[in-house]
Amino acid sequence: MSDKTVVSTPEAPTPMPVFSQGVRKGNILQVSGQGSVDPGSNEFVFTGDVKAQTTRVLQNIEAILTAGGATFDDVVMLRVYLTTRDHFAAMNEAYAEFVGPKTPSGVLPSRTTVFTGLPLEPMLVEIDALAVLG
Repeated sequence: MSDKTVVSTPEAPTPMPVFSQGVRKGNILQVSGQGSVDPGSNEFVFTGDVKAQTTRVLQNIEAILTAGGATFDDVVMLRVYLTTRDHFAAMNEAYAEFVGPKTPSGVLPSRTTVFTGLPLEPMLVEIDALAVLG
């Protein structure tokens, strides 16, 4: 049985001290929920723009996947959390524009979308990822 290892990269936002950016165990990589935070400044970006937030979130996820030896083609599940149903179309548009080209196999990840409150007031979207490598 494989040991759990932390997956960390400066190319994604620094997580709070109570969780890791990602965790890999064997060929499974779980990426923690990401918000629209710029990894360089560690500041929240794109307040009020769910489409731009979605793209930033997916860029953060991609950086963590890369650090863990994975790509979007290895992702089997993405969970999307939105604060309101009104943002679904814009999020879905940004999601399709980003994820489609990142999955050259043509096998898109499974996805669940949930409408809920999020930890920070300016957060309109949060996404986490589960990848299986190899």
